[in-house]
Amino acid sequence: MTHRVLPTRADGFGSVREAPSSRADRFALGRSLRAKVPYDALGEWAETPARFDPIALIAMSHVGRVADLVGIRVARMATTPYGFYRGSAVVMAADVASLPSTGIHPVICGDAHLGNFGFYRSPEGAQVIDLNDFDEAHPGAWEWDVRRLVASVWVAGRENGYSEDACAASVRSCVVEYAAEVDKLATLPLLARSYNRLDVSHLKDSVQERTLREEIKRAARTARKRTSDRVLPKLTEEVDGHRLIVPEPPLTTSVGPQEADAIAAGLDDYLGTLVPHWRRVVGGYTVEDVAHRVVGVGSVGLRAYVVLLVGSSPDDVLFLQLKQARRSVLARFVHGEEAWHAHQGQRVVEYQQALQTVSDPLLGWTTIDGREYYVRQFRNMKGTVPLNAIREDALSDYAGIVGRLLAKGHARTSGASMISGYLGDGYAAGEALARFARLYADQTEADWATLVAAARAGKLPMADDAHMASAFRPG
Repeated sequence: MTHRVLPTRADGFGSVREAPSSRADRFALGRSLRAKVPYDALGEWAETPARFDPIALIAMSHVGRVADLVGIRVARMATTPYGFYRGSAVVMAADVASLPSTGIHPVICGDAHLGNFGFYRSPEGAQVIDLNDFDEAHPGAWEWDVRRLVASVWVAGRENGYSEDACAASVRSCVVEYAAEVDKLATLPLLARSYNRLDVSHLKDSVQERTLREEIKRAARTARKRTSDRVLPKLTEEVDGHRLIVPEPPLTTSVGPQEADAIAAGLDDYLGTLVPHWRRVVGGYTVEDVAHRVVGVGSVGLRAYVVLLVGSSPDDVLFLQLKQARRSVLARFVHGEEAWHAHQGQRVVEYQQALQTVSDPLLGWTTIDGREYYVRQFRNMKGTVPLNAIREDALSDYAGIVGRLLAKGHARTSGASMISGYLGDGYAAGEALARFARLYADQTEADWATLVAAARAGKLPMADDAHMASAFRPG
């Protein structure tokens, strides 16, 4: 299924001689779309016989992954409904693509669940919070991201034992704040819109709920310690005068000399994707060791490496992470089998830079043994607010924060005025999307139970080691 795309020009403007339509015209167009997609339509979800089999989709997504790791992925998805949700972007992409949408297609995250927002360090050294996962990023319907986010709020809320009323209020808060932010940014000059960001210091001051404010402070403080020099003693050991990454099978394993050489050669090619200053900086380091490291849920089984590089002194170190990139789960629903992107690692990097106000300056891409990768810093003050630490009365506040962050990303790329015109103040849309979120949370729990049953019946491999199932490694 493909969608008619309105002319939001999400892939960039081709000429400064071509005048865009006026903001008022785009706002009016968005408002007119309420007749095409009434707010009530946003609340729709019902499983039909035409629905793609979720277990078959998950099994298909395992093709090409490291076979020995697929069982770990299934085990992590089987832990809880939210664990399943984290790993089933391919399922929800097929589901939301069948639902009504306005046809406004900015660049979207593709996997905008509640846990994919977090802290990291800006190039200037400030700690910021933003979207932080872009493996599925692609031009697509803004509703797809919003639907994935609000359903994740409900699934996570239930997992924490919160009431249905609290989940509904949190979804409404998320949508209303999304609408408010996209409306605010739609009225700003394009250049000013591009500078808009949320620093952690400002975030802490703006949060009203005390326990959430304390959790943000605690999580940010922990994230600030996640830098290459601070984690060097924990992740490595000295052997015969060389600093090596400590193996922790099956999650962290050493690679052979031939594979390490291929990765080092790939990093040489990666240097060419950096701007000149950062190319010189990274080029001043030398590869010391390489390890394969399992991270996340959706990425488990795809090739992912951590590389330790050393500079001009033993304590001058840099960890880089290479993650295999494949076609976005959204792509087939936007343009069928047509190839839009020559390199999937480049897609991830460029759309990350489009959605984030500031990004890791070491983002780049490369190809190794015919597989495409993106490259980033492994330790860069990265962290998240643990979902089980967000109290029931704070979930609405946090959902509003991530709603604004998602709106900021969409508004940076295209379609802000049309989305704002369509949503208005967001209250009516919020009510509808709360209905959808509840229904899709029910669906997620049913799909999770089906996955567990399939794994127990031997239809999917599943690791039986509890440590493997629960050891969620931050990226």
